[in-house]
Amino acid sequence: MLEKIAWMNLLNDFYGQLLTERQRSFMELYYGQNLSLGEIAAEFAVTRQAVHDTLKRAEQLLEEYEKKLGLVAKFKKEKNKLVEACSLLDDYAVTKEDNKIKRAREILNEIIELTFSPD
Repeated sequence: MLEKIAWMNLLNDFYGQLLTERQRSFMELYYGQNLSLGEIAAEFAVTRQAVHDTLKRAEQLLEEYEKKLGLVAKFKKEKNKLVEACSLLDDYAVTKEDNKIKRAREILNEIIELTFSPD
């Protein structure tokens, strides 16, 4: 469940503005603030089923946006490359092996190409 919460929060960070105001509110309260369906229903004077349905629809939309746009996947790929480059630079500080700097530079260039190339 924690993985789903983290995933939904990440999707919401990237695509939440594409949801309706109600969907955004419910997503924030449920996934961001850990309120129950009943608590959200009481706050909005709707049924638990209405909250459930709204959340499910929002989740589906967020998943569809990611399938179509792939922004989260691209973000994760870039983050992993940055972690690798930092590790190489840390290794270079200890070993002074020039190949570490060369590889870190290659990784950074890959990120620049990913970030600034039209898809």
